[in-house]
Amino acid sequence: MSRLRSAVNNLDLRRLRFWLQLAFFALLVYGGYFAINLGNNLPTFACGFNQEGRGGVCFLLPLQHLMAMNWKALFGYAGLGVLTAFLWFALWFFVLNKAWCGYACPLGTIQDWITALRTRLGIRYARYSQAQFRALTPIKYVLLALTILIPLAIGGGLLPHTMGTPFCDICPGRMVIPLFTGDASQLTIDFSSKTAMVMTALGMLVTGLFFTGAFIKKRFFCFFCPMSALHYLFSKPALLKLKKDGDKCTRCGDCYRVCDMEIKEIADEVNEPRIMQDDCILCLKCVAACPEDGALKATFAGIPIYESTEQGFIKRMHKGNASE
Repeated sequence: MSRLRSAVNNLDLRRLRFWLQLAFFALLVYGGYFAINLGNNLPTFACGFNQEGRGGVCFLLPLQHLMAMNWKALFGYAGLGVLTAFLWFALWFFVLNKAWCGYACPLGTIQDWITALRTRLGIRYARYSQAQFRALTPIKYVLLALTILIPLAIGGGLLPHTMGTPFCDICPGRMVIPLFTGDASQLTIDFSSKTAMVMTALGMLVTGLFFTGAFIKKRFFCFFCPMSALHYLFSKPALLKLKKDGDKCTRCGDCYRVCDMEIKEIADEVNEPRIMQDDCILCLKCVAACPEDGALKATFAGIPIYESTEQGFIKRMHKGNASE
């Protein structure tokens, strides 16, 4: 057992993550061609507008449809449907926690591919100052609130039904993911109404920002992602967790330097063992980069499954895998 644990702790995380991301991408983007359907409540951007290829549907799409129901139905019998949808979302989410972002999300994977291209071209990436980082943090929660409140207002007759699914209208996943199955039909502006025209034009703008931002900033879109905000609200009871033993930490900062999300607390916090922050994507690069035995670890249902070791750190350094 100790030999197996040593092998896991010394593994090449970057290579493992690459293949897992590729597998999830194939499953969620092309799974439909093989009659795979994981349901409509997935905690990741499995785009519902990828009509034929999708292997499941992102929870935010049916959530907006459910919240846009007539209030009398929504706060009556149909409310059970909303609760059931949240239950299925939670069951999926509890297995991987925010690793759905770091390993499964097609949009996250596309951003990592863009980062790899930038690295090959030798172009430096940008970093946020801590003041900028703190200012950006609330944006994803505002977007999550609007994703729920706008459809709710539609159901109450306060806003027109032409607003449809407001987050999906501006989500880059709606335009980007179908392209991988040869479908460019979403790359259009809908002129059927003024509202549709504004929302779809805004979606085109956001998609442009997605590509531009991802090229100069690691995981650019993830800082603004409402799904990430929803994840964090459900994260405490999840089975997969990131933990830190502050007594073993030397505050060398290696974990912070490799963090795509620039989470300073991963290096500075030495008192709280539950170190995962709301922007964390549970990619576990911080664990791989830590040179101190047991200072950082990933646990599943309380059982350590991957932890930092000096031996693993040295091995990965020799292969050049401890950083980007």
